[in-house]
Amino acid sequence: MTRTSTCIYHFLVFSWYVFLNFHISQQVGDPRKSKLFINGGQWKYLTFLNLLLQAIFYGVACLEDVLKITTGKKDIKFVTAFRDLLFTTLVLPISTFVFLSFWSLFLYDRELVYPKALDDIFPVWLNHALHTFILPFSLVEVILRPHCYPLKKKGLTLLTAAIVAYVSRVLWIYSETGTWVYPVFAKLSLMGLAAFFSLSYIFIVGIYLFGEKLNHWKWGDMMQLRNKRK
Repeated sequence: MTRTSTCIYHFLVFSWYVFLNFHISQQVGDPRKSKLFINGGQWKYLTFLNLLLQAIFYGVACLEDVLKITTGKKDIKFVTAFRDLLFTTLVLPISTFVFLSFWSLFLYDRELVYPKALDDIFPVWLNHALHTFILPFSLVEVILRPHCYPLKKKGLTLLTAAIVAYVSRVLWIYSETGTWVYPVFAKLSLMGLAAFFSLSYIFIVGIYLFGEKLNHWKWGDMMQLRNKRK
């Protein structure tokens, strides 16, 4: 794709995520939907945090495209570095995790993650926007252009910090309200919760490492040349 077409694509995806974030924010005041957002608000859900993360990333990606077009440079050092760090350590692993974990639980027993009663509150298109389309957009980004992965220690440290922060918030909400963010947690014992969080961590780290391999497989030679230029 040319720089201009890439910029247009990123702008359209960015606009899509801005629209979704705005649409969700308008639901908080709806009496039928407000019950979902008590005890922590919308940001207690990883799905909505991911939605915000996607909007930030595609905003940065669009900004980088515009700067490249206007300056004629191949890389805008700080913006490109931030874009790569954001995508490799958070955007790709979290969007993939949300997609796989949600649909795995949904197909096993939807009441554990997305009770049938929600079908009367949220339209089907919104469910797919939140839990399905996030993966194709991320995979297109992998194919669209190369991303420079940080050293494993740095990348995994940032990813681990994000995971620990979210799990800590989930546990804090439970300690304060006595209710779990997701119904599946209420079905698990203390050991079950520990196992669930541990396996989820291993799973998302595996996604991160697979993403790095995928990037190298698609862009290996180009990434070597890019690193030499740095």
